[in-house]
Amino acid sequence: MRKDKSAKLLEWLREGQELSMRQQLLLIVHLSIPAIFAQISSIIMEYIDASMVGCLGANASASIGLVASSTWLLGGLTSAYNTGFSVQIAHRIGAGDGKGARRIMKQGLITALLYSLILLSVGAGISRELPRWLGGDSSICREAFHYFLVYSLALPIMQMNLAAGAMLQSSGNMRLPSILHVLMCFLDILFNLVLIFPSRSVLWMGHQMCIPGLGLGVLGAALGTALAQLVIMICMMYFLLFRSPALHLRKEEKLQFYRKDIRKAIGISVPVAVEQFIMSGAQIMSTRIVAPLGMIAIAANSFSITAESLCYMPGYGIGSAATTLIGQSVGAGRHDLTKRLGWIATCFGMLVMAVSGACMYLLAPWMISILSPDEAIRQLGASVLRIEAFAEPMYAASIVASGVFRGAGDTLIPSCLNFCSMWLVRLPLAAFLAPKFGLRGVWIAMCIELCIRGVLFLLRLAFSKNWDQTDKRHRGKLLT
Repeated sequence: MRKDKSAKLLEWLREGQELSMRQQLLLIVHLSIPAIFAQISSIIMEYIDASMVGCLGANASASIGLVASSTWLLGGLTSAYNTGFSVQIAHRIGAGDGKGARRIMKQGLITALLYSLILLSVGAGISRELPRWLGGDSSICREAFHYFLVYSLALPIMQMNLAAGAMLQSSGNMRLPSILHVLMCFLDILFNLVLIFPSRSVLWMGHQMCIPGLGLGVLGAALGTALAQLVIMICMMYFLLFRSPALHLRKEEKLQFYRKDIRKAIGISVPVAVEQFIMSGAQIMSTRIVAPLGMIAIAANSFSITAESLCYMPGYGIGSAATTLIGQSVGAGRHDLTKRLGWIATCFGMLVMAVSGACMYLLAPWMISILSPDEAIRQLGASVLRIEAFAEPMYAASIVASGVFRGAGDTLIPSCLNFCSMWLVRLPLAAFLAPKFGLRGVWIAMCIELCIRGVLFLLRLAFSKNWDQTDKRHRGKLLT
């Protein structure tokens, strides 16, 4: 099979060959583009759910918006667990230790499944009372409960999907997970059409067509997403376990659990999981600040977050590519490249998100109009999106730099920075501004906090002294 450009450049990096500045930038771009598409596709799924449910009215939209921050918490915790194993796989592949990478992969998949079952139990256990805890009106609590319950029950599917995708990316295969995530969007549309709406007749090319439907509303949106995840999870696991050149199963290699691998994975994952818990907990507190502002504010806030996600998902894609690239550089002992590649990736992310922020400012009314037919929601949503547009470049700095640090196995300090910015800046400021300016005040607080967070991460990247130590430590111990 003919190797693509990024695979060749990664191979040169692992072999210790010199890479010009142009080749380093090309490597980041080639790895980032598929990852960006993968991240955007996940948000498009939220767009699909939100726009389809939006046709059912403001209450249906608010029921999903009420528990959105809680679903992000569970989703973030599933993703965080995978980090400890995927980063180690990148290090092993960078060091040329394929057997060690496969050993870590198998341990990661088994323990990830067990971990997701724990999250499932917690999520299902609190699902009935959660909408009331969040201050939801009685008119939306029942549908919010159904949505969150189905989401919780589907967590093992999401966990294995994310784990397989992260491991494929760590091996340098960014393209396949991207293709499968795009396919998942089409499946989500198909399943939602059948599950959300009742059977109906439509006129197409002069002919009446009957489209079958179950009319499950908000519950149908949750089920549609879960089914799309299931199909793609099966595909992702097949390509990981049987088709990946570096990671496919070998008969002679048995499953073994190594305490040092799991301990190292926990050491990397726990700060990320704590970060996700802290960040999502802050989002839940933000939801409580927004909830008293009324149904229109809740729906506009939820739709605006979904719309804004299209602008910052490129940053997460570049951050994901940076994690793979820095991880393999560390494993290969490329001390000459790690910090330079980190800066190139971060600046590239800031540039891309500056452009996406400008587009969001110009297209804000159109972006919200896709999600809701309600004029009040559209006006409020567009105004807060335009506030947030100014923070996008600095938000990119924090996202991509975090991916860089993650690739080097440095997760504790970035998690502390996120905690301080969210809980010491955003939430107090939002609580102060919300009574005065409503939802706009909450988003002004968010804009200020994201700019401060970006500055903190740039300072960490500029003055970090851990790069030399990280390279030497990993190169010396990786193959032991």
